[in-house]
Amino acid sequence: MADYHFVYKDVEGASTQWDDLQRKFGNLPPKPAPFKPPPFVPAEDPDSEPKDKAWIESRTEEELEDLEDDHNLDDDRFLEEYRKKRLEELREAARVARFGSVVPISGADFVREVSQAPPEIWVVVFLYKDGIPECGVMLNCLEELAGRYPATKFVKIISTDCIPNYPDRNLPTLLVYNNGAVKATYVGLHHFGRRCTPEGVALALCQSDPVLNDGQRGSGSSTKSVIEGVRKRFIEKVVKEHEDDDAYSSDD
Repeated sequence: MADYHFVYKDVEGASTQWDDLQRKFGNLPPKPAPFKPPPFVPAEDPDSEPKDKAWIESRTEEELEDLEDDHNLDDDRFLEEYRKKRLEELREAARVARFGSVVPISGADFVREVSQAPPEIWVVVFLYKDGIPECGVMLNCLEELAGRYPATKFVKIISTDCIPNYPDRNLPTLLVYNNGAVKATYVGLHHFGRRCTPEGVALALCQSDPVLNDGQRGSGSSTKSVIEGVRKRFIEKVVKEHEDDDAYSSDD
């Protein structure tokens, strides 16, 4: 015998007029709300987010170099901002890190490296000869200053390669050039204090002109920054010497 116990189920959420009347009079419970799936929300993709200035500045140099070859970047605003940022970084790096050491030159290099240097660059020329102790003292000072002020150009040249028959008694000699002209000349070590130190040389070089430039501040503030740096290093030296004396006393 066939099974006629069939239960008809209407579309979920559907209701008859009779059921609606019964619910109106309170004879049936309220009709449950029809099921609605939550709206579709795609997963977050960091690469699809708009690229702004803050995003660019948070990238490392390696990441920026990788992005330079990424052909999937189609946001024109991002590309324009990225190009501007990249150009600024390259210009700044070229300006600040152009020098940073005492570069040896020959007589044939002098015009190109010194006389024809750009007008915004100050050049300190060190005339020396090997075997002269005072030249070694000056070189140590200039090497420290060159690292501290990388936007100033420091070069060294054997004295007689620069000026024929230049007397050794005048060594060491510093020539300060700017815009193709000699701005200052320092013959011997007596210009830089009783003990020739990097701080003493820095103060002498910046007495009247903004010779030293670290690339972080405007050239006009070099005298002030040099004095502040000298004061800071002097205090650090005094503190260190005091600490060394205390340590020596405690060992006794």
